[in-house]
Amino acid sequence: MHDGARERAAGLTSFRRYTWWAVPGTAGAVLVSLVGSWIVDGDLPAWARVLAVAALATETAACLVLLSGRLAHGAADDGRPELPPLGWLLAAGAATVVLAVLPLAWRTHGVWAVAPAVTVAIGATYLPVRPRRWLIGGATLLALLPGGAVSLAEGDGELAYAALFPAGLVAFTVWTVLGPLWAWDVAGRLDRARRLEAELAVKDERLRFAADLHDIQGHHLQVIALKSELAARLAEVAPARAAAEMREVRRLSADALRDTRAVVHGYRRTTLDDEIAGAVRVLAAAGIDARMVLDPTAATAGLPDPARHLLGLVMREAVTNVLRHSHARHAEVDHRVTGGLARLRVSNDGADAYPAGAEGTGLTALRERLRAAGGELTWDRDGDRFVVVATLPADSVLPSSTPSANGAAR
Repeated sequence: MHDGARERAAGLTSFRRYTWWAVPGTAGAVLVSLVGSWIVDGDLPAWARVLAVAALATETAACLVLLSGRLAHGAADDGRPELPPLGWLLAAGAATVVLAVLPLAWRTHGVWAVAPAVTVAIGATYLPVRPRRWLIGGATLLALLPGGAVSLAEGDGELAYAALFPAGLVAFTVWTVLGPLWAWDVAGRLDRARRLEAELAVKDERLRFAADLHDIQGHHLQVIALKSELAARLAEVAPARAAAEMREVRRLSADALRDTRAVVHGYRRTTLDDEIAGAVRVLAAAGIDARMVLDPTAATAGLPDPARHLLGLVMREAVTNVLRHSHARHAEVDHRVTGGLARLRVSNDGADAYPAGAEGTGLTALRERLRAAGGELTWDRDGDRFVVVATLPADSVLPSSTPSANGAAR
């Protein structure tokens, strides 16, 4: 799953949109509004105005590109972001020099530090923690000098404002840019930790199943191998005893097959109640708002175990499809028994668009099993909404030819 799909699945799309407007959007708007108003209203000659407009356009574009890139890539778990595009960084630096020198030349102390403050904030977002602190501290102290030097040279009596305001502007701009990006990085790390936790849970379950299977098969196979070797040695000297050993081998083989089926049956056997309870936890962990509409009479309808098992498999497959083939924000499960029919409906928004017929074999295989039990399974996509509906007679009993849950072990 690509990064955008993972963000949508984790419910991060709105947060990312907010962060974009709070960081690149706000920084670009501040540049255009403050510096742009000075260019329009300032008493500038034509050449300076043209140069300032070009520098402002370059600085704004670089700001949007660099901060959007930082937001898109995020920071690694060690706090080290990817390196910024060098070309855009150099363009931002050149534009910053122009937008700082021109206002200083016209003694506009409240404007000259705007572009440098934004550029310092951009650079800080791409640095690890310790270099970032040095950059912010050095830039804040350095911002005291240009305006203060110009004010002293001109003797305009605005030394405190000319020195302190630019330094405060740099510190404030860096704080407003780094704050939302820090929150976005934390959200990204939490999402990666959540996905890692889910993967580890799956691996732990696989290891548990493998250990159970090994404990059963290992003992039986070792005894079978020893008795087969003994029977081979006795085949010529004691045929009757060799035959007895081979009968024992056959019995052990039957025991091993039975035990293996029991393990697989316990691993794969499911019921609708268990799957609905599990679906609530799984969908909530994936950041999906799950709404359960459960008819109280369905719990007392006396559905036979085969019917509950089949509907449980449908529920499991539907939830798997929601997690793997959608970027859902909302899902709904509706289960009821009416008119002698058990009905399960699972719907979700944000379904991924892929060619018809690409649903895979999971739903198709389940449809065949429900039809064999007298039921029906349908699914439909309407825009980005995907709906799975399973119906089954309330008194359905699986025919003997229908594959059972432990059929894989046969």
